[in-house]
Amino acid sequence: MGDFALSEADFRALYERVRRVSTWGSEDRQGSLNNISAAELVAAASDVRSGHTISLAAPIESQVALDNPDPAVHQMCRSAGDADGTSRLSFATDRLAMNIHGNADSHIDALCHVIFDGKLYNGVAADTVTAAGATELSIDLAGQGIAGRGVLLDIPRLRGTPWLEPGDHVTADDLLAAEAAQFDRIEQGDLLFVRVGHRARRRSLGPWDAAVARAGLHPAALELLAERRIAALGSDGNNDTAPSAVEGVDFPVHVLAVNAMGLYLLDYLDLDALAESCAAMHRASFLCVVAPLRLLAGTGSPVNPIAIF
Repeated sequence: MGDFALSEADFRALYERVRRVSTWGSEDRQGSLNNISAAELVAAASDVRSGHTISLAAPIESQVALDNPDPAVHQMCRSAGDADGTSRLSFATDRLAMNIHGNADSHIDALCHVIFDGKLYNGVAADTVTAAGATELSIDLAGQGIAGRGVLLDIPRLRGTPWLEPGDHVTADDLLAAEAAQFDRIEQGDLLFVRVGHRARRRSLGPWDAAVARAGLHPAALELLAERRIAALGSDGNNDTAPSAVEGVDFPVHVLAVNAMGLYLLDYLDLDALAESCAAMHRASFLCVVAPLRLLAGTGSPVNPIAIF
């Protein structure tokens, strides 16, 4: 890990700093959604020019792969071959079963997803997540949708490479350099998307075990994002680097973002088409709409964020 390594003591000090910056009071359950104002959403909507839309989600996969050993199960319940021929009308139907959290499918993490030192976000007791689901901080807190100004920071483009290699870190300096190169500053209420090129590498070289090797943000970069008061953070990877940069903490970005800051994380998006469009239009910002499923006790949800230009 070299110069990127953080001791557990350094990490805990960082945790306290981002927690203090992000506090909304002892009773808060909204977390980073507090950072989006109606005025900021209206301003983001007013910047829509062409009506062009881009999905930021990857297609759901149902085939076993190195990074997806327990993939979604898509089953047909009724197909054209099931029609009995006695009626002019019939319906094709199907069902889907999937793990919400994994290393392949695009998803959003609820604020109940990360337990650290026996607590959820804002000190909520971990035992509020039961065998029946989450009774506090479920994904349904974002069930009305998350909408605002989306901003893409394309780190491979900044570095002049097609992707970051597994184990590489995106630092605060990288984020500052990317926003300077794009002339677009990260502001309060933004939905920030950090591209590391995970999907481009996967398409080119094939799947690998992303659980043990992936590019992501360095934990110290979260201090900048806490100060900027963003509303959501997404990546085409897991947001966390593997191996971890922190001694004794495997997912430090998840701990800082979800548990300390109350920040909604979107993992394993597909940002390649977005990056191409942003480069072609010389834009880094857009209206973005994120619509989690209404899972009343869910720890997260499959997600299909939409960028609107």
